[in-house]
Amino acid sequence: MTINYQYKNVQSPTKITLSDEKTAGHADHWRILTDDMSHDVPQWLQQMIEHAALPKGLNGNASAKDSCLLLSEDQPCHINQVLAMKDGKPERFINAYPCVDGPYGLTCKIERMVVNDNSHDAVLRLRSTDGSIVYAFDQLYTANRYLYQQNTTYFVNFSAWAHEITLSEQNEVIMVEDKEAIRYHRAFNDIVAANDGQVPDDLQEQIKDWQPTTKEQMEPVEINLGHMCAYLFGDTLGQEDEAWCQGQVLGKQETLFNRKSVILFDVVILREQDTDPFVVRMGAMSTAGTKAIQVNDYIQANIWLQAAIYKENQATNKQT
Repeated sequence: MTINYQYKNVQSPTKITLSDEKTAGHADHWRILTDDMSHDVPQWLQQMIEHAALPKGLNGNASAKDSCLLLSEDQPCHINQVLAMKDGKPERFINAYPCVDGPYGLTCKIERMVVNDNSHDAVLRLRSTDGSIVYAFDQLYTANRYLYQQNTTYFVNFSAWAHEITLSEQNEVIMVEDKEAIRYHRAFNDIVAANDGQVPDDLQEQIKDWQPTTKEQMEPVEINLGHMCAYLFGDTLGQEDEAWCQGQVLGKQETLFNRKSVILFDVVILREQDTDPFVVRMGAMSTAGTKAIQVNDYIQANIWLQAAIYKENQATNKQT
């Protein structure tokens, strides 16, 4: 599929278009932040105009010829607002949604976009270099929509709003009694420990040669499921960005969103051998429950996962 417009010869990723009726909208996302959407959201949108910025995305300069304008704010938690343009002036409101800036990310290819062209809502299907599939709402679709290319790698920054975030269940435990599984588990831990926490290149060969030195090493292994990292995306077309995850808190800080206290958690939700960890900065309203969560705790959360792709974060893009 070739997009012509002002950007020529760009082979875009596969695009699926949704109607307004099949697009979820952002009411549930605003409810994360306020119980009075009809009052607060219009007020926030008006206030942001006074200090709005133009996010550039993959383009070095925002185009004055574009039919739409994306406005943002230079805050950790902020609003992105989409306006229709005519003769270089804003004509009407199109859409707005709350965003979290995420400093962490993965190198990915865009495999598919599910898009509402009226509202400029887009959910990207992304495949990381290690093969993980991630779905995320595109914060910068309005700015980047003509620039994405097939089979091109991008560094994608990830962030999220948490609908709900709690400590993980610590009593979910399974016992591994299979002898070969026990042997593999003990061998892996011993070998990595002997290499100062690094996985050696000949790991599999060393595991084959490993032998237990005590009877206790071959006893059943207890695995706490509450100490696992996991990510499950949504199963409804166009809403795959609504995800469930479990992971470990690596960082915690407080910030403000329109005078409301927000806690930002840096959470690793996928952490596998020989792959880059998938770390997401999650915004959650400051409550007694979120304040109790500490660094190194394991959490479970229902999140709205977001992606942002900026030119300044890219190495030289490669097509394969």
